[in-house]
Amino acid sequence: MTANDDRIDARDWSLLAVLSVLWGGSFFFNGVVLKELPPLTVVLLRVALAAMILLPVLRAYQIRFPVGLSGWKPFFAIALLNNVLPFSLIVIGQTYIPSGLASILNATTPLFTVLVMAAAGDEKLYARRVVGIVTGLIGVIILHGQDLHGQGVHGQDLGFQSGEGVGILLCLAAAFSYGLSALYARRKLSNSPPLATATFQLLASALMMTIVAAVFERPWQLAMPGVTTWLAMFGLSALSTALAYIVFFQILRRSGSTNVMLVTLLIPVTAILLGYLVLGESISRREIIGALVIGSALLLMDGRVLKLIPGFSIPKTNP
Repeated sequence: MTANDDRIDARDWSLLAVLSVLWGGSFFFNGVVLKELPPLTVVLLRVALAAMILLPVLRAYQIRFPVGLSGWKPFFAIALLNNVLPFSLIVIGQTYIPSGLASILNATTPLFTVLVMAAAGDEKLYARRVVGIVTGLIGVIILHGQDLHGQGVHGQDLGFQSGEGVGILLCLAAAFSYGLSALYARRKLSNSPPLATATFQLLASALMMTIVAAVFERPWQLAMPGVTTWLAMFGLSALSTALAYIVFFQILRRSGSTNVMLVTLLIPVTAILLGYLVLGESISRREIIGALVIGSALLLMDGRVLKLIPGFSIPKTNP
């Protein structure tokens, strides 16, 4: 890894903000396309179209394909952990639970990443990181508090009887899979160009999802979806997948595995800001408080603000 500590510079904070917008849109796009398409077919189209978009770019940069089984092995592994499993789990989970709850569960990804890295011995388990992530999760819950209450988290509508428990477990499993993928990418793909990693993992994902979707959903027998669904599918593939993964692997190389997963804490905040700036939606006091809590959590995890406290030192993380 090129990062020499666990802090994030200004450029990577900007990239994290961009990535939060790109990935935040995936929950919206999923909600649109799931009205006409089954979940595994959605994942297949997402990764296949994204790979097709990136292939001409890969050719323009004259990046060569991996050679032989040994060359493709790491890309199939990262495709399984970073695409096939989490994409499928989240999309299926969203058929049981609302998008707002799915985004909260997705925000547990940094916590799983910290725990996976510590268990594997790749990063030390610093208290400020754990406290920062838990604080960020509290902020995300505050952001969605009113929405979740209306959707039944405190009532009978959101109980395990209706299948929401299954959706929650699926989304948590997806977050854990993202944590494993960060560890694998750090160990096996740290020297691979972001464009190459993004393209090759999507190609591998498309191959695997073709088999899975063919067995379980037979997409060739489905009715042709409408224009709105195809537009959402293009946004999901081009913006929330192809472009997003180039940004993701760039941050991963520069700032490390745990830091890049902080994007899941930013996604709810950017969604609210976009609603305010683009759609003219109002921002409530609850949302402001939640955003401030998340901001405080990110500052805590970044660590540099703690230098202002007399006698407080920040331990370095080995690259």
